[in-house]
Amino acid sequence: MSIVNEIKCARCDRKYSGVRSRCPYCGARRIGRGKYSEDSDNAKGKMLISVLIMAVFTVGAAVLLFSAPGEGGGSASAGGGTVTQTPEDDVETVPTLTVEPSPSPTPSPELEEPTAPSIESVEIQFDGRRMRDDVSQPLGRDLPINIRVEPIDSERGIDISWNSTNTDIFEVVEVPGTNRLGAKIVPIAVGSATLTVTVGDVTSQSVLVRITR
Repeated sequence: MSIVNEIKCARCDRKYSGVRSRCPYCGARRIGRGKYSEDSDNAKGKMLISVLIMAVFTVGAAVLLFSAPGEGGGSASAGGGTVTQTPEDDVETVPTLTVEPSPSPTPSPELEEPTAPSIESVEIQFDGRRMRDDVSQPLGRDLPINIRVEPIDSERGIDISWNSTNTDIFEVVEVPGTNRLGAKIVPIAVGSATLTVTVGDVTSQSVLVRITR
């Protein structure tokens, strides 16, 4: 009957059976008689072994890759280095792309400018009311006047012309900022003359203007 020697733990100084690989009290691994190793040392050893194994596999894969024969049926001789090229029939033909010309854009039809409605009537007014056929105005005092066109706004884009049959008696001056519809009679001398206004092809009714002292 053999007697199993007891081992003294190098970490905790306790004795335990020599058949054990670790101390039952502190768990220290036994690597020799009375010696122990830390778990971190064991982990480093395993890591080193793994690195060596990976290096061996990497070298082996590189050797196999460079020693494999070339693709496409070509062969190389070790002595002369002659390379057999692939026949032209094995070369893949790249299809040619045909680019069709873009269709020409269809020109958009030109928009016709709206035609102004035809003028039906033109009327001379004073202070917003229809001017009488005969009106008197003192010398030295201007008389504001304006016109009314039917239909409304049909005078836009059409010439407006004021007319005095005798500019020595009075003149008609357009007033700025009234959309060309406003004007004023400017007396010059005592007497009488006829006033009309023409818008497009339509002329208003005549108004006799008397200039008095």
